Amino acid sequence: MNLYELVVNDTEKIALEDLLFSEENKTALFQTIKEHKYLEELKKYNLKVDNKILLHGHSGCGKTTTAKAIATALNKNIVIINLSTLINAKIGETSKNVKAIFDKAIREKAVLFLDEFDQIGKSRESDDKDVAEMRRLVNTIIQLIDYFPTDSLLICATNFYNSIDTALLRRFQIKLKFEMPNENELNIYYNKLLVDFPLHLQDIPRKYAISYAEAKDYVHTTMKRQIIAELELEEQKLEKALL
Repeated sequence: MNLYELVVNDTEKIALEDLLFSEENKTALFQTIKEHKYLEELKKYNLKVDNKILLHGHSGCGKTTTAKAIATALNKNIVIINLSTLINAKIGETSKNVKAIFDKAIREKAVLFLDEFDQIGKSRESDDKDVAEMRRLVNTIIQLIDYFPTDSLLICATNFYNSIDTALLRRFQIKLKFEMPNENELNIYYNKLLVDFPLHLQDIPRKYAISYAEAKDYVHTTMKRQIIAELELEEQKLEKALL
């Protein structure tokens, strides 16, 4: 498979205001975005902008959406890659592939979003059977991150923060934790999802103690079932009227 077939050039535009997570996280992101908007001015004072962000926490709670919103706010392309698709049996080949992805993002001055970062950032003290090879891979990643230019932005996401090598963790100036939404946060999200559907379909039982992604899947599945049921009923009525 061609390496670039693994890359997703996503054009979806998401506003930061639409993100559903803590105010602390929002404050950190807004500051980062402001720094990048005034990148050249800050350079005059030898001030480096934060351009390495690690998003960690529960699956389905908005890490990918956050990366897309940052790219939208900065008017940059986003290069998305799920690292589980990039891992090669020969770790040396994986290092080569990862470097090619970094080079692509740097050329385009893009936002590089690496999902499932733990796939290539495992601790060098782990019990992995290929410890020596994994150490070389992590060393390669450290070098790529250290030389990543400030006019690009690196965002990595993981559900397994504690498995990431500590030397890699130190490279990220910003680390944002994503928590499972509480009942009030889910109600706000449900309201946003349901408003686009007919009013008489909106009164559905609401599930809690689930992620935003799970809530979205639940709403969409329920709506499809209800809409199809109504369409089938209309067809049955029409068939009876024609008899």
